Amino acid sequence: MTDLLLKNVKVVTHENDHPVEADIAIADGRIVRVEPGQSAAGEVIDGGGKLAFPGVVDAHQHWGIYNPLPEDTESESRASAQGGVTTALTYMRTGQYYLNRGGPYAEFFPEVLKQAEGRAYVDYGFHLAPMSSGHIGELPDLVERFGVPSFKIFMFYGGHGLHGRSDDQRAFLMLPEGERYDYAHFEFVMRGVQAARERLPELAGEISLSLHCETAEIMTAYTKLVEEAGDLSGLAAYSASRPPHSEGLAVFIASYLAHETGLANINLLHLSSAKALDAAVRMAATFPHIDFRREVTIGHLLADIDTASGIGAKVNPPIRPREDVEALWGHVLEGTVDWVVSDHACCREELKFGEPSDNVFVAKAGFGGAEYLLPGLITEGRRRGLPYGRIAALTSWNPAKRYGLRTKGTIAPGFDADICLVDPGQTWTVRAQDSESTQEYTPFEGFELTAKVTDTFVRGNHVLDAGKIVGRPVGRYVSRPA
Repeated sequence: MTDLLLKNVKVVTHENDHPVEADIAIADGRIVRVEPGQSAAGEVIDGGGKLAFPGVVDAHQHWGIYNPLPEDTESESRASAQGGVTTALTYMRTGQYYLNRGGPYAEFFPEVLKQAEGRAYVDYGFHLAPMSSGHIGELPDLVERFGVPSFKIFMFYGGHGLHGRSDDQRAFLMLPEGERYDYAHFEFVMRGVQAARERLPELAGEISLSLHCETAEIMTAYTKLVEEAGDLSGLAAYSASRPPHSEGLAVFIASYLAHETGLANINLLHLSSAKALDAAVRMAATFPHIDFRREVTIGHLLADIDTASGIGAKVNPPIRPREDVEALWGHVLEGTVDWVVSDHACCREELKFGEPSDNVFVAKAGFGGAEYLLPGLITEGRRRGLPYGRIAALTSWNPAKRYGLRTKGTIAPGFDADICLVDPGQTWTVRAQDSESTQEYTPFEGFELTAKVTDTFVRGNHVLDAGKIVGRPVGRYVSRPA
């Protein structure tokens, strides 16, 4: 029996450039039929001719980095639903921030699950970062026992801080005595991930390693140069202090290490510049046996150092000049970008801005933005001729398939009823005060968007109704592959 029927919608999937008029029948949290002219005994919602997108799989968020994880899980999942996100994959690691503790993941991760349980309005999963040699030995167990098949390396952490220069990264990362977070560790992580793939061949296609590609030594040197010159300030100074060739070089290093270790599934995260994307494309041609996936964020696609609203837009890698934004869009339109994410990291004003408050080098890195992911991509993408079907692939199908979300990513029978309704003709202005996030500002303040998410359904549960969050948290932890 059908529990819910969404009538009068235009269904968008990765398989078709253009929407198709249909009704969507839902039962027991799954889609059972997608065809026009359906009737049902259960609840019927008239979509009013809106676009029905598959729920966004936002594969890059950071719940709990600056605020307690239980609080972030609730507030930032509500903000996610405002942007059409129905599944959030959030990065987690040991060390300072997050739970502010070290130790094995066998002890750490159950606490993560406990703190998040019952608080999310959208489904969620986690990526984990092997920070120590002990973590590498835990990788197969993390896949089999906890359903975490995706891992991360922060390439600059060993020699450069989260927010800028740092002389004590070992303490920040809470590493065991005698261990270093360096290229050798990255190599051993890659060997460990590949060993897990070989041990679990039936899951190997969904076990991958993601990398934040920046080079610590270059950033430290250029930060000193920029500060001593004193002719740049704000976002322009921060971009110059973490120059694009730092990204490109890190991509080269990561790619060769993947080749050396035989690790075939590599995700290059939040590539922010023309040089970074150029390096990524060159490495894919150099090492065709490696399945590289390339990610960009909505922040790097919408804002530049001149249009972003203040130093609240400080993020790693930095917001770039307009020529880099245009280069990113060129790759999106060419098909060399695999998915678009928010990199959502809620950082409240009291923590974000240091003293003096206008010094970008003392501000914290990161900001929220899941609320604007799908509306922003539709607004700017459609203006540039990006088909609706490609938008669905970039925001849902591609990340779902890579990260083992087997029942998510499209609107088709048998898949989870994760759906968002979008009004493609509603123009609105971004205001931080309208967000469910606890972050009081946004780098997109005042931006005009021309598409609005009006309704979001998580496994058939109506969590955003006419633009307002409704009901209680229904989100579940997704053990992957699932």
